[in-house]
Amino acid sequence: MAQIEETAALTHLEWDTPLFQTAIAQYEQAVPFADISEGVAERLRYPERAVMLSVPVRLDDERRVVFAGYRVQHSSVLGPTKGGIRYDTEVTLGECAALAVWMTWKCALLKLPYGGAKGGVRCNPRQMSQAELERLTRRFTSELLPVIGPQEDIPAPDMATNEQTMAWMMDTYSMQIGHAVPEIVTGKPISIGGSVFRHEATGAGVVMVIARACERLGWNLAEQRCVVQGFGNVGGIAAHELVARGATVIAVSDVSGGILDEAGLEIDAMLDFAKANGSLEAWESGRRITNEELLELPCDVLVLA
Repeated sequence: MAQIEETAALTHLEWDTPLFQTAIAQYEQAVPFADISEGVAERLRYPERAVMLSVPVRLDDERRVVFAGYRVQHSSVLGPTKGGIRYDTEVTLGECAALAVWMTWKCALLKLPYGGAKGGVRCNPRQMSQAELERLTRRFTSELLPVIGPQEDIPAPDMATNEQTMAWMMDTYSMQIGHAVPEIVTGKPISIGGSVFRHEATGAGVVMVIARACERLGWNLAEQRCVVQGFGNVGGIAAHELVARGATVIAVSDVSGGILDEAGLEIDAMLDFAKANGSLEAWESGRRITNEELLELPCDVLVLA
């Protein structure tokens, strides 16, 4: 019995969550088709490095709050690790580990000279001011300094982070190094070295894949009824691109819930509204539905963004 308990303790690691188990289960399905040794296969079942951080921040009301921060680097075999930084109340080490694994596969699939990483801070960014988010980002970057760098690990935007977040990260890192290092992050503003079309790239790329899938299936994308889960950097752009290609987006959702209109939603007006108000919570057109109901709606295309 003691030996069984010891084995369980050695095999159950801190990032071993249901999401991470899903990522590894997918990996196990692919391993038999990969020309790699068992030693390499075993190494890729685990992240190379997982960092947990305490991120103390002064809030606008002068309270001091310590947030939990994470950065997981899965594999640097192909090059520096690469992956987003997310701010959300549900960020965990296990989530970051799973997403880092998937980043490795995505980079390898496209033969990019990068490995996978992912990180974030467990917070509620929708309840924080711009000044608080800046202080959070700069302190998080300072804590990450020993493990990030253009040749080590390159952050990028993700959930509830954007080009402004990346500008803060770049500025903080550069101040510590002593000169400007724009290559420390991707997804930064064009004015400080960012790439044209970076903001739209992920959402537009999703729709490009959908269009190719429709071609292979013999479907006309302009005739399809679409549902988009998520209305941020990816989902909002994807919804816009779908409408631009003639498709009808009947439902979208964000953190405030879902909105349904069988005749088609006014996506561009909703994007402007969400940008001005932070969410679609006060949007009045259409019928309110839950995020769970949205996933069960009859549709031709479901985008999980």
